[in-house]
Amino acid sequence: MKYVLWLLQILVAVAFLGAGFMKLTAPIDELAQTMTWVTALPVWLVRFIGLVEIAGALGLVLPALTRIQPQLTPLAGAALVLVMLLATVFHIVRGEFGLVLPNIVLMVLAGLVAYGRGKLLPISPKPA
Repeated sequence: MKYVLWLLQILVAVAFLGAGFMKLTAPIDELAQTMTWVTALPVWLVRFIGLVEIAGALGLVLPALTRIQPQLTPLAGAALVLVMLLATVFHIVRGEFGLVLPNIVLMVLAGLVAYGRGKLLPISPKPA
């Protein structure tokens, strides 16, 4: 189970790092070619979503890896669940049903990391 959780943490982190980096750095018109929904939001909100996704991705891995504040790992997973829940609602309201499934998959995977690292196999902090 330990290896499954690490694999999930890394896979989900890579997905959010990639998506977040694009939202944070790519010009909006370039981003709109693959993510048409970005034109429906203010630029600052798209950038903020990217920043939140990057922070969540780092939070999935770094606290657990360094064992410094490892309780942040399940919190990062839970925060990413919330981000994906909001994204799912946003896409449903806009009628973009093709974008809902990837959001739900990421939401479930982030939830598994949150539950796994919060309840099943928490990582103990580095001894002082």
